[in-house]
Amino acid sequence: MEFQTSQEQLWGDPDFGNDYQQRNNDISLFKCKKYMYKQVFKHIDSVSSVIEFGPNIGLNLKAITELNTNINDIRAVELNKQACEILKTNNYDVIEKSITDYNDFDKKYDFVLSAGLLIHLQPSLLERAYKVLYESSKRYICIAEYYDPNPVSIPYRGHNDKLFKRDFAGEMMDKYPDLKLVDYKFTYKRDNKFPLDDITWFLLEK
Repeated sequence: MEFQTSQEQLWGDPDFGNDYQQRNNDISLFKCKKYMYKQVFKHIDSVSSVIEFGPNIGLNLKAITELNTNINDIRAVELNKQACEILKTNNYDVIEKSITDYNDFDKKYDFVLSAGLLIHLQPSLLERAYKVLYESSKRYICIAEYYDPNPVSIPYRGHNDKLFKRDFAGEMMDKYPDLKLVDYKFTYKRDNKFPLDDITWFLLEK
């Protein structure tokens, strides 16, 4: 696929993207993710369809589907080619493209997820990404990203302008006033039982 930005090019790069896959293919990380989504789904009625944008090798989707065995419609939208091949082994509906190129809004999902994706988008593309998340959702949107009340860029593994923190959920609620905040929680990297990398998740409902 053709990449639009330096951020997309970095994640599509076989070396950088595949290194990320190896770092995150870890059973202890999976258990922490599963615990986080258990908290998210305490507030959700039964869902049968899920779409995740930027799932990489699919740990979030695996955690969610283990917690919700009635989910039978799963789509993964991912730009890294090798990650797509791994996702296909799970029989997901895999679309190899960036969130900002996605436009299949005729099909909507009960639960829409962005986890560790928006932080790596060029900020000028966020308006498009928010539209994709909103238009893809029947009811729920979960945003699990690094939070900061003020937009900031921080160095990421030797690269500048490849990781951004801001109030993604707040910006979405400002853009789409019909979205309401159901719940949110911070996951601390020093948690004694289920540490995650200082992610804050927000559950929004249409």
